[in-house]
Amino acid sequence: MIRILIADDHAIFREGLKKVLADADDLAVEGEAVDGHEVMAKVRERDWGVLVLDMSMPGKSGIELIKQIRSEKIKVPILVLSMYGEEQYAVRAIKAGASGYMTKESASSQLVEAIRKVASGGVFISSGVAERLALEFSSAKDDHPHTLLSDREYQIFRMIVSDKSLTAIAEELSLSVKTVGSHKTRIMQKLNLNGNAELIRYAVRHGITGEA
Repeated sequence: MIRILIADDHAIFREGLKKVLADADDLAVEGEAVDGHEVMAKVRERDWGVLVLDMSMPGKSGIELIKQIRSEKIKVPILVLSMYGEEQYAVRAIKAGASGYMTKESASSQLVEAIRKVASGGVFISSGVAERLALEFSSAKDDHPHTLLSDREYQIFRMIVSDKSLTAIAEELSLSVKTVGSHKTRIMQKLNLNGNAELIRYAVRHGITGEA
């Protein structure tokens, strides 16, 4: 039996996932978490077959959670289930230590298969993500400056693009406004841009959408 922990801050979506998994005799949802703190508490207290992790929850982001879980040598396979398309976060999630990435839109048709695959030690990603990973690992230089951003910088970049103020970003990420401002300065330097208008044009040109 594969014991599953579902981490998502929306109760309706968690219920929907449980219904999708209900007919699979080898799968059992035995835990739920609504934020990063609860995720860490639950993955520390017992062994799980798979953690199904929403990319965007209150507190720590999905990438940060994945890295923290891996830094503590917790071996649970992590399947990221995200509202964001693969081009937004999939490669970063896999590089951080996730075993799979899929969009919420595909959950109803692919979730059972994905959970079984990562639980058995496999990786569940699309051919497009696999190709991008191969290109990153085989090339010493990437043509796109935004790939040089840290995970936190990339997160703040996308929040700025979605027209959130530095104050709102600071409150959401539990950071000081000064720290968020410093991140923004480094983002602008790395991308060689000046001002939010250029940042938004860069995002549109590279197909990067803002945080919801």
